[in-house]
Amino acid sequence: MKIFLDTANLESIRKFNDMGLLDGITTNPSLMSKEGGNPKDAMKEITKIIKGDVSLEVVSTEYSGMMEEGKRLREYGNNVVVKVPMTPDGLKACKSLSSEGIPVNVTLIFSSNQALLAAKSGAKYISPFIGRLDDIGQDGMSLIKEIKEIFSHYDFGTQILVASIRHPLHVIDAAKIGADVVTLPPAVLDKMLEHPLTKIGLDNFLADWSKLTSGNADIKI
Repeated sequence: MKIFLDTANLESIRKFNDMGLLDGITTNPSLMSKEGGNPKDAMKEITKIIKGDVSLEVVSTEYSGMMEEGKRLREYGNNVVVKVPMTPDGLKACKSLSSEGIPVNVTLIFSSNQALLAAKSGAKYISPFIGRLDDIGQDGMSLIKEIKEIFSHYDFGTQILVASIRHPLHVIDAAKIGADVVTLPPAVLDKMLEHPLTKIGLDNFLADWSKLTSGNADIKI
């Protein structure tokens, strides 16, 4: 399963990319706004740092604007995936951009019907928002299971990109189902790195080594 980071924060992107953890990045207007500054500079830098796919989102809501913005976004790099909303105009733009060789991520997916239609429109990725479904009392992970089952019967070539991840258990559940990608906020990826027993074990190792080498500077690894 591929791991994308869901952020426009350059410090976080560099941090996790240097660990070799990132297969791509997803962004949206809200994440860009959160960071401030010139979004053009941020998008340009992100596409340079990351070798994998970088989803950059249009802000137009009608077809012609999405097409114009999508082509401009693609100029930031060959690794740019144009992100469009799950709307009639969004699917029309998805079909047109895909036919021109520009990969598309259809976002704001909340049902299997929407996922199926986006796949038929030629999307490279579909982004179901599981956390937002959980927020309103629905089971977001059940949606991923249903989409996975539907896609298994057909040769769409569309990847399931699980979005709106709230905690590390969402990641494990998505991996068990066989989702292609999860996109995570930096805070969730930080939590995945941690376990109290890891810290305790490391502290014990270092304490024991300190006892062994105390008073004998010649002992080195």
